[in-house]
Amino acid sequence: MGLFAIRDYRRLFSAQVIALFGTGLATVALGLLAYELAGPRAGAVLATALTIKMVAYVVVAPLAAAYVDRLPRRWFLTILDVVRTLVVIALPFVTEVWHIYVLIGVLQTTSAAFTPTFQAVIPDIVTEEADYTRALSASQVASTMESLLSPVLAAVALTFMSFNLLFLGTSAGFAVSALLVLSTRIPNARPSSHSKAWDRAVAGIRTFAATPSLRGVMALNLVVAAAGSIVVVNTVNYVRDVLGGTQSDVAWMLAASGTGTLLVALVLPRVLDRVADRLVMLTGAAVLVLAVGAAVTTSVAGIAAALPTGVIWVAIGGGMALIITPTGRVLRRAVDPTGIPEVFAAQFSLSHLAWLVTYPIAGWVATQAGFTTAWAALAGLAAIGAITALTVWPRAEKAEVRAAVAVAPHDETAEAGGHAAVAVAPRIGKAGARAAVAVASARTEAAAREAAEAAEGTLAAGQCACVRTI
Repeated sequence: MGLFAIRDYRRLFSAQVIALFGTGLATVALGLLAYELAGPRAGAVLATALTIKMVAYVVVAPLAAAYVDRLPRRWFLTILDVVRTLVVIALPFVTEVWHIYVLIGVLQTTSAAFTPTFQAVIPDIVTEEADYTRALSASQVASTMESLLSPVLAAVALTFMSFNLLFLGTSAGFAVSALLVLSTRIPNARPSSHSKAWDRAVAGIRTFAATPSLRGVMALNLVVAAAGSIVVVNTVNYVRDVLGGTQSDVAWMLAASGTGTLLVALVLPRVLDRVADRLVMLTGAAVLVLAVGAAVTTSVAGIAAALPTGVIWVAIGGGMALIITPTGRVLRRAVDPTGIPEVFAAQFSLSHLAWLVTYPIAGWVATQAGFTTAWAALAGLAAIGAITALTVWPRAEKAEVRAAVAVAPHDETAEAGGHAAVAVAPRIGKAGARAAVAVASARTEAAAREAAEAAEGTLAAGQCACVRTI
């Protein structure tokens, strides 16, 4: 059965696409609204609004994951869409900068609860590994098409209407999304293995800290944020004030970044069938480091032209797709099914923590010290993230098994080893699975460590499979 033959996935995907296009129109409109209210300080205003967004994402997402197994997910997602619809309708009527901050705070709090819940629903609906990989790619293509076509639609619309009307497109998108989600059969979340709310809230973060591949994902989040914040925060002021462009030119430059993402997303599913996620994501990190370095070079050299800027923006979009698209596969393989909501929420929160660092640099530093200084700082952060990911993410899966043993208390070692067996077995074949099961069967920490050591030979037998999948 094909991916889009799954009725509930088809409806959820449609809801995602419609809401994304509405959000894309709002992104363009918000930047132009900030420019209208603050002029040359639009970057600082936009950075503040986006910083509020990141704070909401970092704080709210883990809390949502902690309680989502107690709520009917279909109604929860529908209500959040309705709230987002109402908030966006109010944005065209703001007259002060602080109005933007308040509404963005409410809007992003609901989005922080919506997105990780939505992401965790997909594995429960699309259960086959191959279909799930294509679902991740389809989600990335949808995001790409939004980032490509929404600015184009906005550019066309802005030729005959005020940008405030673009917010109406966003509200309509959220409303239709709510109806589609309501019409979908969404299973409720599996009960968490953690009884206390605090344990559930931090469980995903603990998993990230204990799992080498997820530590690599954390580092790559910083690379994505460092490069992406240049596009999100600085495009409006750079195009208007440095390149001397129009409102439509802002939209077209944002579309250039979307073009890069689209080109990569279209070919990536076949690549991921043959190439390890780790290699693809580290390649994306290298592309982003080079792209941000090129942005710094053009700024230092005073090369203020649309063509080189557009090429850099395309490269940033492509590099981000190389990292973001395989991330869901890495997360899913790192935990057993009951831990999926927690680890997805943790990734949502941790990734936006990186944006919380980079948005102020792109906005406030650029406003006070110029684009060169801000972009140089972001280039440094991107390089640090790429080097860290290369260092902490090993090639061999046995590190995943040992991490599970190291993080578990004495009475939880068997459970942690069992999780490792579930996570590792699909990727390293029978030989590697037997090694993980050997660890799972141990009842004490010392015994588990002995089993892990004894399993090295078995893991070595499965090494070829490991290398192919890491």
